[in-house]
Parts: sequence; C-alpha cells; structure tokens
Amino acid sequence: MTTTTPIAPVVARKPAAPTTMAAALNAAIHDAMAADPAVVLFGEDVGPLGGVFRVTDGLYAEFGETRVSDSPLAESGIVGTAIGMAIYGLRPVVEMQFDAFSYPAFQQIVSHVAKMRNRTRGKIELPIVIRIPYAGDIGGVEHHSDSSEAYWTATPGLTVVTPSNPADAYSMLREAIQSDDPVIFMEPKSRYWMKDELSLPVQTTPMNKADVLREGADVTLIAYGPTVKTALATAELAAEEGLSVEVIDLRSLSPFDDETVNASVRKTSRAAVIHEAAQFGGYGAEVAARLTEHNFFHLAAPILRITGFDIPYPSPKLEEHFLPTPDRILAALGRWEWS
Repeated sequence: MTTTTPIAPVVARKPAAPTTMAAALNAAIHDAMAADPAVVLFGEDVGPLGGVFRVTDGLYAEFGETRVSDSPLAESGIVGTAIGMAIYGLRPVVEMQFDAFSYPAFQQIVSHVAKMRNRTRGKIELPIVIRIPYAGDIGGVEHHSDSSEAYWTATPGLTVVTPSNPADAYSMLREAIQSDDPVIFMEPKSRYWMKDELSLPVQTTPMNKADVLREGADVTLIAYGPTVKTALATAELAAEEGLSVEVIDLRSLSPFDDETVNASVRKTSRAAVIHEAAQFGGYGAEVAARLTEHNFFHLAAPILRITGFDIPYPSPKLEEHFLPTPDRILAALGRWEWS
C-alpha cells in the first residue's frame, strides 16, 4: 500500500542495505529538510552531538544552525517555541530526548498544541512533530524508560503513532512531517539498532493504518512499537505448539484503525493486547473495551492484556521480569478455556 499523500523523494533511490531504525529516522528528517526549507529541527543535544541516540547525526553539519539548533534544558520552552514557529509558517520537528522528559511540556502539548486548530476554528494549524524516544529494555532507569502513550492518546487533537521497524520509521516520519496537524511520534528506544534491508526512500502503509504482519486463525496478538517483535516471537513459539497466531502492528495509536483490527478479531474470535506500560489505565484497556463493544458476539473469550506491572519502571537488573515476554504471553493465553 502507498500513502495517499506521496512522499517526494529528494535523492536517487539507494541500493538496498542493512539499515537501523535510527538511521532510517535520520534519513527521513534529512530528506524532509532537503525537500522543504520550512522544516526545522531543534531540541536538547540534537545539533553537533547528533542526539543522545545519534538520530540527528550529521544534520547540523549539512543544514547549519539556522535549521538545526540545540535548545536549553527546558522541554516546556521547546514545545512553546515550536508553537510560535508553526504559527509563523515553519514545520518544527522537536525531540524530547527521553519519554519522561516530555512531562514538563505536558501543559503546552495538551492545552495548546492539541487544541489550537479547534480553538481558532481552523484558522491556525500547528504542523509540529514531537519526537519522543520511549519504552524500556535498554538498561535505563525510571525517567528514561517510561511508556507514556496513554497520556497522549487520551488527548483529542493529537495524532499518536509509533513505528516498529526501520521501513515504517522512515515512511511514517516523512508523513508525520508533512501533516498539517500535530503528531506525537513515539520511537521505541530498544529498536533503534534493529536492522532491515532497505532501499531508501521507502513508502509503506499510511501511518493511520494498522498492518497484519502475520496471518493466523486461532488468536490475534495486538502490539505496537517495541512489543511487535515480542508478538512475532510469540507467534513462532505458539506455532510449535500447534497454535495459529495472527499478529497486528497498530502503528497508529490515535486514530485507531478499527477496520483492520475488528476484521482480525472477528476471524480469530480471540485477542490479546501487549504493551510495556502498566496495565491499570493503560492503552490496552482502551483497545480491549473498544474491541469488546464492536465484536462482543464474535468473541470466544475475554480480551487479555499482557503488560508491564502496575509499578514505576524498575531498575535495570529487574526489567527483564517487568517486560512482557513470549513465555509470559503464552502462559496468559493458556488461561483461556480452549475447546
């Protein structure tokens, strides 16, 4: 599938090569900046350093300090500045550096970024992309491993997306930068170094659509961001036990692709949602409620949630026990009555 708004390549198509997610994101920002002089990049250490995860490496050297600039350590100021830039015609791409570092900017994002277009009856658009590296499994501590997606999906006016692989990282970020509405672009830190063979530039499924990554008949695993790889590994193990598992990568958390997910759940009649965030009040609760409302008479069992525990993110020595794993997912599926 291709996007409804084509991404115009600004460089000749490159031969396929092993490409990390971080490199794909870097290429997406580079190509967007080369294609549109209104695209600017700023945040903490995104300039000469190239970002904590080197996602912005080399961009300062190529585009200069007028388009790539380091900001003070003040996330509310970063987003507040982006609002002003967007009002005056620029397309700012800003980085929050780590998931929990976005919390000081919460008021700016929720009260202004998400509401400006509605508040002005469409007269003021805010084409801002807020990049948030999120989730754990990198040996980090709290404030460096949060999964904060539910905060943003609970806020009308924000598009919230998360890629799970390098190809989607490139295509979805290009599409997000072209959007006239604000986008929370959540990047799973533990997948920055995963590699796929890519020929850039690349276009994948439109960012507001989910992808069925593996066909199955017995149960649907619904994942996004870092847990997509976990879901696929679970499906492989389940197949050894004779269980046919369908895997869906949501990609867009808000808006939600009801059509794709409902079709899968109605086919398999069972579903489980996987995420790293705590279970209580987590994003999976919304997914489970939504699917139950739409598919109640098609379900053979309650929808499960396999998630992180209801505690602050633990120390690096304990995170392997906190994160959903294929074994924990299979154990949860075993709680159902299978006939």
